[in-house]
Amino acid sequence: MHQQYFFGYGSLVNQRTHSYPEARPARLKGWRRLWCHTEASDHVFLSAHPVTGGTIDGLIAQVPGQDWRALDHRETGYQREPVTDLVDHDHPAQPQVQVYAIPRDRHLSETGGHILLSYLDVVVQGFLKTYGTVGVAGFFDSTDGWDRVVLDDRATPRYPRHQQLTSSETALVNGHLDRLPVRIQRAG
Repeated sequence: MHQQYFFGYGSLVNQRTHSYPEARPARLKGWRRLWCHTEASDHVFLSAHPVTGGTIDGLIAQVPGQDWRALDHRETGYQREPVTDLVDHDHPAQPQVQVYAIPRDRHLSETGGHILLSYLDVVVQGFLKTYGTVGVAGFFDSTDGWDRVVLDDRATPRYPRHQQLTSSETALVNGHLDRLPVRIQRAG
């Protein structure tokens, strides 16, 4: 029986937000990230979709006992898709790998909704720890859908797995946002 692993490309890259074992860097070929607005919320979700020539960095981690229930609950609104043959990693075994993505028929609009800054902070913190500043730049460059509002909720974080950032981590996030077509709005 093959071990079951997930490929995380957003908040799951930040190991402070979970305790899944055997996490290690990985790359998913033929996919790209995007901010996705659905009926589920006014804020957008980070999703991924197949695209010719795309690649995204992330990590794989084991799903203990092949029990996906807790992770499926965390990733409500997403569907799992098998991507074993599309993931490059250095795991000595050949685990079966799945990725969570929001189906295209659930996307509402390309520019609707807002990005929670507390959510983005968690993602960037994870990429910084796993891949360094080059990996953070790669995250921003391999993600679509930046032409929307970023809701600055840092003072009162709305993202349930928010993390405290250092001043240098905050400056890193802000620096990348400054080069993108986002509009930052303070949470009221």
